[in-house]
Amino acid sequence: MLKKALIGVMAAGAATLTVSVPANAAEVVWGLTQEVEPGGPIRAETPAASGGCNPSSPVTSKGFAAPLEWTEGGNFGKHRGRTTAIETPGKYTATFTCSDGRTGTKTFTILGTPPPSSTAKPPATRPSTPKPTKPAKPQVAVKPAGAPQTGDGSLS
Repeated sequence: MLKKALIGVMAAGAATLTVSVPANAAEVVWGLTQEVEPGGPIRAETPAASGGCNPSSPVTSKGFAAPLEWTEGGNFGKHRGRTTAIETPGKYTATFTCSDGRTGTKTFTILGTPPPSSTAKPPATRPSTPKPTKPAKPQVAVKPAGAPQTGDGSLS
């Protein structure tokens, strides 16, 4: 009987332990440049020993001119990398996969005014109707009455 009770307590303790693990334990600790000028440098870093991971893939994004390749070095198994942003402003998502299967995801912004969305409908405009033009009134010819109105023809 005592054996069953101990097994029950141990099972309950294990269940409590697994329930008390924070929900964000699977999140990858890593840093990524948050804002960048068009065509500017983007940097990333993950400390493998401090909640980061050993990357098994480069960081990819539609906002990158090329994938960000990791280099290893530094304290705590740091992995770092650098790439260049594209020229199109907007918000982008960057992702990579860790060797333990976790996925790191972050968003970043390329500064500037984003181009209009190709899926958005253009603003509705009414076709312009030309205004009817009024015919110009013909100019009336004025005939001078005589010398006082036209001058006498002599030079002063």
